[in-house]
Amino acid sequence: MAHEALRSTLHGELLEPGSAAYDAARIVWNGMIDRRPALIARCRNAADVMASINHARAHGLAIAVRSGGHNVAGYAVCDGGLMIDMSLMNAVHIAPLLDRANVEGGATWGDVDAATTPFARATPGGLISMTGVAGLTLSGGIGWLRGTHGLSCDNLIAADLVTARGDLIRASDTENTDLLWALKGGGGNFGVVVNFEFRLHPIADEIMFCAPVYPEDRARDILPQWRDYMTTAPDEVSGLAEFSTIPSDPAYPEETWGRRVLSLATVFDGPAKKGERATQPLRDFGEPLLDFSDRMPYCILQSIYDGLFPKGRDRCYWKSTYLSRLDDHVISEIVEKLSKRPSEMTYASIWKFGGAVQRVPADATAFGDRSMPFMLSLDAIWSDPVDDDANIDWVRNSWRSMQAHSTGRLYLNFPGLGEGDSLVRDAFGAETYTRLKQIKRAYDPDNIFHLNQNILPH
Repeated sequence: MAHEALRSTLHGELLEPGSAAYDAARIVWNGMIDRRPALIARCRNAADVMASINHARAHGLAIAVRSGGHNVAGYAVCDGGLMIDMSLMNAVHIAPLLDRANVEGGATWGDVDAATTPFARATPGGLISMTGVAGLTLSGGIGWLRGTHGLSCDNLIAADLVTARGDLIRASDTENTDLLWALKGGGGNFGVVVNFEFRLHPIADEIMFCAPVYPEDRARDILPQWRDYMTTAPDEVSGLAEFSTIPSDPAYPEETWGRRVLSLATVFDGPAKKGERATQPLRDFGEPLLDFSDRMPYCILQSIYDGLFPKGRDRCYWKSTYLSRLDDHVISEIVEKLSKRPSEMTYASIWKFGGAVQRVPADATAFGDRSMPFMLSLDAIWSDPVDDDANIDWVRNSWRSMQAHSTGRLYLNFPGLGEGDSLVRDAFGAETYTRLKQIKRAYDPDNIFHLNQNILPH
């Protein structure tokens, strides 16, 4: 009965254990996460979010906020508290001048791309269309368009947010400017964003996706060539070098099943014909085992990885670190660590930074310093709970050993399970973290929003 007042207020629906849709609503992307909220508020508008926060505060309930539910740490769902499910709030509205898009807080990048690409426009998202706009943007947002247009958070113009007090406020260049700065990389610490306003950019009808796949046993030879190419490539080129194993799947030639490989997945943000010429060197590092290079619309490109990461099926533990360099010694160590990965479902990627990402001053956003040239992401994936310790230990041990080559910071969208007392502080660096604490104290002094990459207000 204590929750009937909230139920009667919501335009959406309130789910409790035993409700028909409860189990489906609490499932998030990482199959390791199995939590049971006391309540799930499926919100339809900002008023629903305000009512949910007020109810949780009045009844002492922890608050989890779900957009896409794609964060590996599973922050979108909690045990015993209130889960604010934003998935019904997924509308995207394009401004008449085609220069801006207003995106509701529960939208995925698939929702955004479906709305913007018919107008030959895009804003930088991630690599998987099912990822939530909110989670990716609030912790930075690294994607295919980063060389030309930066991170997702760099394209955030304004946001409407419900605070810990249940108030709806706006953050922009003229209102609550400190909050807008904090939302550009500071995570979900400051409230629930119900609307994002993004800058849009022209996108070609077709763009070039270059994806040669080489045998992993050639990685020590291939990666220095890839590094040198990426270091001198134009801003239009963004990519990563990805270690994986070819699955036993009819989509791949049977003779490649079980082969460990290194894929050079690269996008050229511009006319596809020009992009094909620009990325051709990546396909000439010897004979590829496979080559998935093709011209395609950006909207299609954004969904080609979806099938590799199905919701709720696999157990995952992903952890990242920014590399200060990628010389031959570092490459050799990475290859050695990855050769010992316990699961053939695992991915590991080296991401190159440059272009528009690095032209943003360190103090312009909460994302902070942009000088790191590369990022290493160790993405363990497996299916059997009995293998949890082996895979998690492999990631943690490999991550620790790579700290000798790290800037000391990491990407908070790939945070492991969010463990470690200094993880968030180290991710931001001391100066940025101190400023974020002050803003956290102003907007959420009681740390109501703590199920995230948490910044302590005191």
